[in-house]
Amino acid sequence: MSDYLANPAAFLINTAFSLYILAVMLRFLFQLVEADFYNPISQFLIRITHPLLRPLRRIVPSLGRIDMASIVLMLALQMLADYLLFLLRGGGQVAVGILIGSALVQLVNLTFNVFFYAIILQAILSWINPDPYNPIYTLLTDLTEPVLRPFRRLLPTLGGLDLSPLLALIALQVLKMLIIPPLQKLALLLAF
Repeated sequence: MSDYLANPAAFLINTAFSLYILAVMLRFLFQLVEADFYNPISQFLIRITHPLLRPLRRIVPSLGRIDMASIVLMLALQMLADYLLFLLRGGGQVAVGILIGSALVQLVNLTFNVFFYAIILQAILSWINPDPYNPIYTLLTDLTEPVLRPFRRLLPTLGGLDLSPLLALIALQVLKMLIIPPLQKLALLLAF
């Protein structure tokens, strides 16, 4: 396929898969932190991810509170997206180990990004309109509270200013810098 058509096709594939994987990731994380199931955003995520998760749950059981079907679906979708993009760029066959390693790194990176941007968005919303009944604000609070709680214990509010989001963002970035490079090396090892 020519570059003229390959670039828009790659963009469309990447966008569609990335948005759907993000929806599955958010559903997984909301289930994990026991966010409000009846929240309109939660209901939207359930509706769009249920068609693929329902049959997969018959095959892949949960591990305690961890929905393994969601993890398998995210991994499979990321691998398929990577493979399709590889084919668009003129690639032939690719080792499954490469696809698994690459997908794993991308999903861990996405998890860090979800928490990073959720904390930023929650902080901004708390300054602008901290309405506890806003569906977005309640979901963000449910999602970020397990991450922020340890930092709130470390650093109490100073004169009405809560610096725990700043500490959490710094910690998330440091963890990302410590975790992603070894995962990338492991992904390269899986390739051989």
